This record gives sequence, C-alpha cells and structure tokens, in this order.
Amino acid sequence: MTSRRQFILSSIGALGGISILNSGCMQTTNKEADTSSYADSLQSLQGSITIAHTSSQFEREPLISPFGFKGGYLSELWQAISYLQSENGKHAIGLGTQSVLWSDEKIFSSHSEAGGNTYMYALTERALHLLNKVSFSSPMDLIDPLFEEIYKYGKLVTSNPDLRKTFALNALVSVDNALWLLYAKENGITNFDRLIPQEFQSTFSEKHAKLAAIPLISYNVNPEGLRKEVDMGYFFMKIKIGQAGTQQEMLEKDKNRLREIHNILKDIRTPYTENEKLPYYFDANGRYESKDMFNRFLDYAGKIGAFDQIVMIEEPFPEKMEIDVSDIPIRLAADESAHTDKDTIERIQMGYKAIALKPIAKTLSMTMKIAKTATDRGIPCFCADLTVNPVLVEWNKNIAARLKSFPGLGNLGLVESNGHQNYVNWNKMQQYFPQHDASWVGVKEGFYYTNDEYFNNGGGIFDPIPHYEAIFNK
Repeated sequence: MTSRRQFILSSIGALGGISILNSGCMQTTNKEADTSSYADSLQSLQGSITIAHTSSQFEREPLISPFGFKGGYLSELWQAISYLQSENGKHAIGLGTQSVLWSDEKIFSSHSEAGGNTYMYALTERALHLLNKVSFSSPMDLIDPLFEEIYKYGKLVTSNPDLRKTFALNALVSVDNALWLLYAKENGITNFDRLIPQEFQSTFSEKHAKLAAIPLISYNVNPEGLRKEVDMGYFFMKIKIGQAGTQQEMLEKDKNRLREIHNILKDIRTPYTENEKLPYYFDANGRYESKDMFNRFLDYAGKIGAFDQIVMIEEPFPEKMEIDVSDIPIRLAADESAHTDKDTIERIQMGYKAIALKPIAKTLSMTMKIAKTATDRGIPCFCADLTVNPVLVEWNKNIAARLKSFPGLGNLGLVESNGHQNYVNWNKMQQYFPQHDASWVGVKEGFYYTNDEYFNNGGGIFDPIPHYEAIFNK
C-alpha cells in the first residue's frame, strides 16, 4: 500500500511536470537539476556528528474555521516531521508547521491548498536527502548552505523565480529542529542555554518569569470573541488588517475593523503599559501599496482616539516596496521581509524599528542570526507565531523568555500563540507533549509563567515524544 508520504511526493508531478526520485531528489522532466556549489559545500563539511539516515512524515491538522490573513484563508496546516539518525545510533525527531499562505501568498493563491503544501513538503524532503552522510559540529554550520540550496531548488520546483525566501525557510524548520535535537543528544545537552552558541548568548541572556501571551484577532473574530480574550486576561492584541479587496475597499474595511475593536477596548486598563491602556499590535501582511493609503489608516486611528494605543504595525508594505519608512510616526516591525540576517540589516536601514522573530517559521538557526543582528543595532525583538503545534510553542517560548523586554512594557517576555484559537485538535495535540501538565505550558490570565525547572530542562523540548517516535517505529 502506498503511504501518505509516498503518495504526496508522487502527486507533485501533477502540479508541474516534476518527477520524484526514490532518493528524495527531484528533477524536471526536461533537464537535470543543476549541480549546486551549496550542495557541494554541505558534503565537504567536517564535524563530529555524521548523519547516517533520514526520513520524514507529515500530519494534516484541520482548523476550526477558515483562518484569514493576507486576503486569503487557510483551512488546515500540515505538520512536517523530520527524522535524523547519526552514525553513533542516536536519533532525533524535529517538527515544523507549514504555512504556505504566510510564506508565499502567490504560491498559495495559484494552487490548491494541498498543492501548495505539497510543494513545501517536497523541499523538506530534498533537504533531508542532501543531509545524508553530511558531517557537522553545529547546526549553525549548515544553515547558510542548506538554505541557499533549498531556496534555489524551490524556485526550480515551483517554476517561480520570485519565490519568497520564507517559503524555503519554512520548509526547513522541521529539519533544523531535528538537527538541534540531534546535536543536543550527541553532546548530552538538556538545557536550552547550553544549546545557544557562545556568540549568541548575550542576545538571549534574560530569564523572564512571565511571558505576555499574544492572541491573534483575525478577520473572523467578532466583538464577542475579542471581549472573551480580554476577560481571560490577555492584554496585548495582535490584530489582522489588510483585508481583501482593492486598496480603497481594504482601507474602508480596516477602518471599520479598527473602530469596532477600539470601541470595545478603549476604556480597559492594564498595569503593564506606561499609559495603562491596552496596546494595539496590527499586522498588515504587506497589503498597503502606498504610504498615502497607509497614512490614511493612521489618520483615522488618530481621529477616533486609537493612535496612542498602537505600539507597532507589522509589515504594512509589500516586501519589494523598498522605501524609507523612518518618517512614519509608528514603530514598524519587519517579519516576512526579514528573511535572513542580511535582509534584517536592510530593513533596519529602511527605518523598521522592531523585528518579529519566528524560530518556528524561519528555523532556530536563522533566527539566532537575525536576533543578534537586530539587538546589536538596538532594535527590539519579540516572538511571533505561525499557528504552530504545542511542541513548537515551547521552542518559541524558550527564545521569548531570553530576549530583552519590549519597549513600553515591564520586565516581560512577549510571545504570540494562537493555536488554541484555531486548531480543531489542539487539546489532543497538547497531549502528545510529555510535559503537557507542567505549570509553564498553559496560559494563566494572559501570561505564561516560567520557573527554575523550566529553564533547567528547556520546558520539556528535549524529551522524546512517543506519538512521533511511533511514526518511525512502524
């Protein structure tokens, strides 16, 4: 019987005339894939850990209702699962959540939802194939050549020379996750601080006892749903704007949405901000095509008295709109456009004053480089979500707990987590995690609470997870 993984790999041929080799390597039907210097550099690496075997699987997790952003809607998220075994017989299983709409909306809109996910999963397979017999000392040795090779390969597979870098990085998350866990096993590491290379330790030097949990207010969250989040103790809201339609239609929808939200939240107070008002964090996902249109949104915020509560707006403009934004009177945050450390420098030079980190979407390895690049330049960072599974939430929290506090807040970490709002099987997925009953796992009155045990064991991320172990023991 054909497995789901085998079926999905073979079915990619129907998406674009691509055949899948049993080895996991793909090539076009018309010509051989180019030999890459990046692939060659991977094979030439020397280190104490050698990968002897790789494998992968995935699980499809349905969402409670269509999840809207970037003018599109998701109905499910694929959970990629990568397996690595070293020559020493140790193995590790890494997880990733695929989000094609977030990583490249053009791929999402030009294919079926399953088709876009199939393309991304094929990149994960390719990365695992390339890692066979590779030796390394740290996952940081691998991230640059592996990313460059997979990004190049992704352009070939999708027939899209303008493929966004985040598509390749998202495809690498489960692979990078497995690399770090294998590295930890080979070196006897069960503490996240020991996992961080020396050059990045000053970037991740805090130990926050409280992390403010950021819920996501997507297009379809109604006023009652928003009020429910506030009543549960959440005080830092991430609100999706940049709705579907023409630029004028989008602006009117966003203005109406802002007014609706502000009417509910404007009189609520919190002790965690300097002005004691609830902070608004908007995410436009690159939908505003001009400064003029965006400034009209800000002008409206001022008109209704909401402007002073806006602490930042994420990605208002399309990535290719490389303009100086230093004159905009709101802190702008870069997310998708800050793909790599080099891209992060460019965004900072353009006037962006915050970086949304996504170790659960751009790999832990690349995130370390991005975070160091930003903090070395005095730019604050925080951890955003990708609607990831409960295990990856703990990886995100490990980073968030160690970052410097965001300006205007008290001594707090800041981490977005919205899986509980969106997955049909969230409670079941939580049960997979061996330490799901630990005090730091759930949100209590809007916060995640950490303690010494949490910092000593990485929140449980180093523990084997029987559900995923069973997948590869069949």
